[in-house]
Amino acid sequence: MEKVLVLGGTRFFGKRLTERLLKEGKEVTLATRGESGNPFGNTVHHLKVDRFNRGSMEKIFQDGEWDVIYDQICFSPDDAMDAVDIFSGRTGRYVFTSTLSVYDFDDKGCKKEDDFDPFHYPLKEGRKEAFSYGEGKRLAEAVFAQKADFPVTMVRPPIVVGTDDYTKRLQYYMQRIQNRQPIGLDQPDARLSFVHAGELADFLYFAGHETFTGPVNTSSPDAVSLHELMQLMQHELQDGSVIIQPTSDSVEASPMNFPASYYQDVNRAKEAGFAFSPMSNWLPGLIRDLKHSIS
Repeated sequence: MEKVLVLGGTRFFGKRLTERLLKEGKEVTLATRGESGNPFGNTVHHLKVDRFNRGSMEKIFQDGEWDVIYDQICFSPDDAMDAVDIFSGRTGRYVFTSTLSVYDFDDKGCKKEDDFDPFHYPLKEGRKEAFSYGEGKRLAEAVFAQKADFPVTMVRPPIVVGTDDYTKRLQYYMQRIQNRQPIGLDQPDARLSFVHAGELADFLYFAGHETFTGPVNTSSPDAVSLHELMQLMQHELQDGSVIIQPTSDSVEASPMNFPASYYQDVNRAKEAGFAFSPMSNWLPGLIRDLKHSIS
């Protein structure tokens, strides 16, 4: 039986990944702080570890080997270096959940994997408190790319959405549309990428059982402007108004107030054998499902 270790994996797309692994008959070990509990009971091995403390990592993982390791909670170069050292020679494959945020905002809206090269990015030390979210992920990718002696795939999701999204970003917009409240957007025509949590979990599973390595973008192949997204929400809500205003002292910035278009080319994933679904296949239905969660 294939042995899989998941660092994280108790909520959102990490939980969906764990569900998929169990469905496929894998022997799963979950490693978490234990703060969110263990929703899988005795169907998994559960280890309590502080992912951001090297001593805790060394103690908990002093023994064991895994065919695949999924890392959902690595946010800095020191986090990555701990994994590189501790799991050296002890896994056949490592799948690191990185982010779209490794790419800069610039006049090139469509991001390709080669727009950020972790294999030649200068290394630094530090935990996540020392860096922005995007820089911490860039440096973590660089450590894996340049230091790991095991194969690493760096998964770069954009905005992840689903009914179990604990950030409730989509609900924020739906609530304001329904209540006819202003939405703070400075660039409403900026085009963005999204991925459904279920499909991201499927890709993570896929990545753990294929041979490709390095960075890979993971989103629906189409992009949508924020204004178009708001209009779709209003259509599905059948109520409210879309009132978009620039941010100011009296209008707060909304959660996806991006300064420019920021979306992904996903041809690399397609060439590897995984085709993401267009948003038109799932986004209207997701909005309808979320409609019941707002008051």
